[in-house]
Amino acid sequence: MNLALFDLDGTLIPSDSDHAFGSFMIDIGWADGGVWRQRNDEFFAHYQAGQLDLNEYVAFATSVWRDRPLPEALAARDRFMREVMQPMMRDNARALLREHQDAGDLVAIVTATNEFVTEPIAAAFGVEHLLAVQLERDRLGHYTGAVHGVPSFQEGKIVRVKSWLQGLGHRLEDFERVTFYSDSMNDMPLLELVSHPVATNPTPQLESVAHTRGWPILKLFA
Repeated sequence: MNLALFDLDGTLIPSDSDHAFGSFMIDIGWADGGVWRQRNDEFFAHYQAGQLDLNEYVAFATSVWRDRPLPEALAARDRFMREVMQPMMRDNARALLREHQDAGDLVAIVTATNEFVTEPIAAAFGVEHLLAVQLERDRLGHYTGAVHGVPSFQEGKIVRVKSWLQGLGHRLEDFERVTFYSDSMNDMPLLELVSHPVATNPTPQLESVAHTRGWPILKLFA
């Protein structure tokens, strides 16, 4: 059995789901369209530059929905899936996932976006295993705005993948082929670790690295 790992934002979808969810919070009137949008854009630029303070961003990004009644937040997320995410889910991305699943590979999405946003996206793609940023909850089950455990971000993706595999009784070394699809320089630690890195819809920086190292380049959204 082989292992196939997929980044989500910019890789399987032609956008960033976390940033898009923030914009959606503005669209439905839960966040200020001026100051909040500017801050959301600033965090996204920091992410693209590899300089994101993830803890600060999670506290910011969850602030507009975490204190609302959970059914209300879940209903907004369902609407976000219907109106924003479903139109972004392309047939060729689905086909790529199915190709690995049909081959009997162990497949997982490994994303730096939080689990609240990404759980329905992974489910819509038909992927059972999702390694996303976990959100802390208090003893009553309320989201606190903090990150729980090791975030699946930069080097943390390696930690989370190894921990997940250990829970399944596997190690990376058990797989003859480990493929990781990503668009981002933030994922260089995991791209360098796997046996088959694939620069997928890569940023210019990652595309340059891929050319230098002879990594395959896949463009799903060209």
